[in-house]
Amino acid sequence: MLIRLLRTYLRPYRGLLGAVVALQLAATIANLYLPSLNADIIDRGIARADTGYIARTGGWMLLVTALQVACAIAAVYVGAKAAMSFGRDLRAAVFTRVGGFSSREVNRFGAPSLITRTTNDVQQVQVLVVVTCTMLVAAPIMCVGGVVMALREDVGLSWLMLVSVPVMVLAIGLIIWRMVPLFRTMQKRIDVVNRVLREQLTGVRVVRAFVREPYESARFADANRALTDVALKLGRTQALIFPIVTLVFSASSVAVLWFGADRVEAGQIEIGALGAFLQYLAQILMSVMMATFMVIMVPRAAVCAERIVEVLDTDSSVAAPAHPVTEPPERGTVELRAVRFQYPGAEVPVLREVSLRAEAGRTTAIIGSTGAGKTTLLSLVPRLHDATGGAVLVDGVDVRQLDLDTLWSRVAIVPQRPYLFSGTVASNLRYGDPDATDEELWRCLEIAQARDFVAAMPAGLDSPIAQGGTNVSGGQRQRLAIARALVRRPQVYLFDDSFSALDLATDARLRAALRPVTADAAVIVVAQRVSTIVDADRIVVLEDGAVVGAGPHAELVETCQTYREIVDSQQSAGATA
Repeated sequence: MLIRLLRTYLRPYRGLLGAVVALQLAATIANLYLPSLNADIIDRGIARADTGYIARTGGWMLLVTALQVACAIAAVYVGAKAAMSFGRDLRAAVFTRVGGFSSREVNRFGAPSLITRTTNDVQQVQVLVVVTCTMLVAAPIMCVGGVVMALREDVGLSWLMLVSVPVMVLAIGLIIWRMVPLFRTMQKRIDVVNRVLREQLTGVRVVRAFVREPYESARFADANRALTDVALKLGRTQALIFPIVTLVFSASSVAVLWFGADRVEAGQIEIGALGAFLQYLAQILMSVMMATFMVIMVPRAAVCAERIVEVLDTDSSVAAPAHPVTEPPERGTVELRAVRFQYPGAEVPVLREVSLRAEAGRTTAIIGSTGAGKTTLLSLVPRLHDATGGAVLVDGVDVRQLDLDTLWSRVAIVPQRPYLFSGTVASNLRYGDPDATDEELWRCLEIAQARDFVAAMPAGLDSPIAQGGTNVSGGQRQRLAIARALVRRPQVYLFDDSFSALDLATDARLRAALRPVTADAAVIVVAQRVSTIVDADRIVVLEDGAVVGAGPHAELVETCQTYREIVDSQQSAGATA
């Protein structure tokens, strides 16, 4: 998965990667040349007291060093640019894919996991690319070049390389082998911490209302402790690497000096060459260490890549049609034909053989007990889910054959829990129409009975809105969401219990103001209060996912037992209040 991910998203930056390899090659060759020049200064300059040779060779060393530094800096810059571009493209790809998911896919992965995959997981792979460009490319060049240059200085000591390098590789390999499962566990526990924290932030009011702060603190502490334990275990294991590298390097240096001294005494190697050999051995071991450091990062990046690819390979259950219809034959109609819907893994369907038709200029209301399937029914119209049986038609075309942009441009939904984005009142309303003028926004606010409180805000339309709309009341949030739908001017309005936070007087004024605006559109209203839908042209009563009654209010009171019980219960509750 990791190779596939890198191959796909690094392809546009092959030129930059080629430049990195060329620059790293030049920097490494320069770095390998320096010990040889140093050996020449010792053997031919210092040993013979040739000051001129020392000066000339020293000047050449300075030039080579300057070249090495310049190439190394350029390689890091170009490599970082390629890695950051790779991370940007990968994050965008994951974000785009998640944005196309239906509710089924979002629920399958979970929002905390999707956030982790888009941020932390992408970052881990991006760091791998950065380190690869800055370290791994240079490591094999330095290792091979170091071996060649060391053999050039003295073949008799080469057996030391055949001992020290495998020992280091084996020791570090065993450590990495133990680290791989820990990396996998760590990513899962990061998901858990994100999930617990997100739940606590979202449900902070519930937590405080039920005085559950100690319980939630303990729950977060457990998740945090589990992550910390894995991280500590991983850190302790990883901490063994550098002592082992130091031990192998020190032992190798002692061995070179020990056996090299005999060869110097026998005249088989000069002192400068021995020093150069020692430096080349150090470079070889350093390159092995860099390569193993990279190998440490690969397992975690591979785990992250698997999680990222899992998202990228998941297709939305709401797929775009192969031959989409862009010009529906009707306008402002919604029809359900024997619709059946069952959630994945559920034992019984939520909706069973539901049929209804909503037409332009008419209001269709849906009422029923909690869990009857009202919200699920509305979600089938804009294809938040696809029906598992029957057909849902908008403007005379099955929504599965309708172009998605065409469908969404014709439908506006006000959810049961309206959500406002961080920004301003105007920026939230212009989600409905980015080109809407201020006058149009004020007009929609007036219809939604929101003009007065927006006008009372210090900056009016430019007043700030916090994430989720937490700086306004529930009723204000609902009215702003209704205004946002009105700005869109769709052919179909879907109100999912959107008037529940409004008092009866505001509810009545809002419904009266909506009638002329929605005269040429189909309006489907899900409601709990009978007073909200009593004037609807047609009321559909749901019970256990099936239609048990349909018609105007007066008719249903006489013919539908379920509807009559709802009316009686609300009248009794009102009388008691």
